[in-house]
Amino acid sequence: MASIVAPSILACDFARLGDEVASVTKAGADWIHCDVMDGEFVPNISFGEPIVKAAGRDTNLPLDVHLMIQRPDRYIEQFMGIPGVASVTSHLEANHDAGVTLDTVRAAGKKAGLSVKPGTPLDQARELFGRFDILLIMTVEPGFGGQPFIKEMLTKVREADRLRKELGLDFQIEVDGGIDAETAALCREAGADVMVAGTSVFKAPDRQAEIRAIRG
Repeated sequence: MASIVAPSILACDFARLGDEVASVTKAGADWIHCDVMDGEFVPNISFGEPIVKAAGRDTNLPLDVHLMIQRPDRYIEQFMGIPGVASVTSHLEANHDAGVTLDTVRAAGKKAGLSVKPGTPLDQARELFGRFDILLIMTVEPGFGGQPFIKEMLTKVREADRLRKELGLDFQIEVDGGIDAETAALCREAGADVMVAGTSVFKAPDRQAEIRAIRG
């Protein structure tokens, strides 16, 4: 089955944000992924609500917001209020009640995502299965784009797919970090549905061809 491709604007030219988003939309992207970083939960600061809002002005694609921030519950309402935002993902490891945050997102009619870092076992999220629509498995340490894919995370993707089937759930498995045509194929084989690709798409000489290759 073909994958959903969600280019991450973290890798785009922010001086030309509107053109960049329009470009990957025209090239065949399915979602636009927005990595929000606070410099506390991860060792980098990216952008906040104004950039997500601006990104949505030049596309009709769903905005997939990934909050790499502490206390995401403080900001969840403002991100859900942005036109075009379809999903909001927060981290299991962040300082918040993850279950309450997921319920809040779902209650607003958005897809609720839960993300786990490479070093976090899925067992730590077991009690939350059934309360999220997206499980985002980080395939690099979150914080910076352009990192190499951690192949050991394929085991976690397979485990997530196994649990999804065993529990009779239909959440999407999303992968983020070091995704290109080659690693996307490995993730798809392991059970992933959504490929977040930043550098590989925005730096590609032919973005349409790259998105097509990642989609499989």
